[in-house]
Amino acid sequence: MQEDSLFHLLVLSLGNAALMGLGFVPEPETGRVEKNLDLASHNIDLLSMLQLKTKGNLTPDEAHLIESVLYDLRLKFCDSKRKPDEFGA
Repeated sequence: MQEDSLFHLLVLSLGNAALMGLGFVPEPETGRVEKNLDLASHNIDLLSMLQLKTKGNLTPDEAHLIESVLYDLRLKFCDSKRKPDEFGA
């Protein structure tokens, strides 16, 4: 597997874990949708750290991917905190 494919896989895996915490994606083992904002925040923080630590070393596609995933997750996280009953399970 190419390095860029592994990077994309890592970013998308962390993004998916954050979406699970936000209640947008079901748990793989149970199939249930449960909101856990601490889990979502943790995965968003991991992605932010990855973006910071890899700055200047990413291809344009990789930089765009992590930027767009973080942007989307941060918006969803803010909306979830403001309207906790309207998002997720």
